[in-house]
Amino acid sequence: MLKNADNRKRYPYHCLCLPLVSGPHHFTIRKNMGGILLVIFFKIFQPRVKGNRRINGVTDEKPPSVPRDIDLRLESCPITAVDALVLCYFLEYQWYVDFGVYSTLVYLFTESYYCLVDPQEEANIGILWCLLTVIFSVKIFSMVMRHYFRSTEGGERSVCLAFSFFFLLVAMLVLVIPEKYLELGLHAGLANVHENLELFLKEQGWEWMIPVSKLTIRLVLVGLCSFIGGCLTFPGLRLAQTHLDALKMTADRPMVQLLLHASFLAPVIVVFMWIKPISRDLLLKAPMGKETVQIMSDATYNSVRLWTIVLLCLLRLAVTRYHLQAYLNLAERWVERMKREAGRIAVLEIQRKITRIYCYVTVISLQYLAPILLTFHSTLLLKTLGEYSWGLYPEPALTSPAFDAAPAPQLSDEAGKDDVRAAVEQITGMLSALRALFTPLFHRGLLSFFTWWVSACQVVAALFGLYFHQHLATS
Repeated sequence: MLKNADNRKRYPYHCLCLPLVSGPHHFTIRKNMGGILLVIFFKIFQPRVKGNRRINGVTDEKPPSVPRDIDLRLESCPITAVDALVLCYFLEYQWYVDFGVYSTLVYLFTESYYCLVDPQEEANIGILWCLLTVIFSVKIFSMVMRHYFRSTEGGERSVCLAFSFFFLLVAMLVLVIPEKYLELGLHAGLANVHENLELFLKEQGWEWMIPVSKLTIRLVLVGLCSFIGGCLTFPGLRLAQTHLDALKMTADRPMVQLLLHASFLAPVIVVFMWIKPISRDLLLKAPMGKETVQIMSDATYNSVRLWTIVLLCLLRLAVTRYHLQAYLNLAERWVERMKREAGRIAVLEIQRKITRIYCYVTVISLQYLAPILLTFHSTLLLKTLGEYSWGLYPEPALTSPAFDAAPAPQLSDEAGKDDVRAAVEQITGMLSALRALFTPLFHRGLLSFFTWWVSACQVVAALFGLYFHQHLATS
């Protein structure tokens, strides 16, 4: 029998991420026992066999083993805060989820402030928090992928390299798709930056080669897309497995299954919303017999797309516990499969297998939550930096003024003596130049491409995971 450890101690820090992996409302293996399946330790006593050989005073004993068809039952209990301390990468999971929640709150506060006051010269601190969340999400991906690369069994390294090369080819193909089919706006954004950068560098007296710069930027984008695709490979494969297991676990709850299907198809919906013939053209020029009817305007469609992505991210967050419970139920499935095998198995092997499933629940949580937070905060950046609107107020007109390189400020003798004032004027001039260089048109193209690419990678990896777990893994 498996028993939970003593959990009378209290965790001194109230972490926002603990409700995702603990709580009395989780689905369990047994009825009337609230909590997620937890395996801490167990001990099976085996009588000592007479006649053990002693060599130099050391008893030569075999490791204790039991028959594989032993009546072994798993006991479920909730994961407490103290139990979570032994989880793999728990500290990284803790600060990442907490920072994502805090950045969302900061963005909501600054967005409300900008809607009410509409300041012109103040910096939006919510942009910085969202940008840091995107950077930390990529850092989490790289950390988990390094964990797979250090693994010496299972071929995880080969899978990551194979998918990275595959996504490299897909990214090269996506970059040459015309805007009339895939309306990411990346080509217009890069062209706008090239023009502004050319004017800026010519004012500084530097040589500028447009073809070389365009090729360099596209190569950097392709390399970044390949890296992100490789990082999203195992999260997509794991999502497919937990999705199938969660559907089996909730076979008697059709409404929950409907939510699970909708959350699984969320990246597919995001991908389709940037395919112009089946999204914008269909809504702006809907065929009604021999005539076409405009259902909504361009600005309204942009707002609807932003709201749809946000709501889909919230839907995926709402079914997080079902996916985590489905992963932890792998311990019970492994025990049932072991009982159908013949022979004996070491007790230590049973301990290692079941405890390993529990200890990696935070890794699975990171693989599930990181793509959601990445998509969510990149959408927030797209709205703010791209100067879109939530639909609560009219969308501002998108302007792309030509870059005007401001000359160096001519300081008077009195101002020249003040080094602080001179430094402030230089920094202000540099920020103004960067603001004029990277226009909202560029931000729209880059962030739209980034959000679309993250969803596309999840779709490809999840569909391959469905095929693998339904056909290849069972064969």
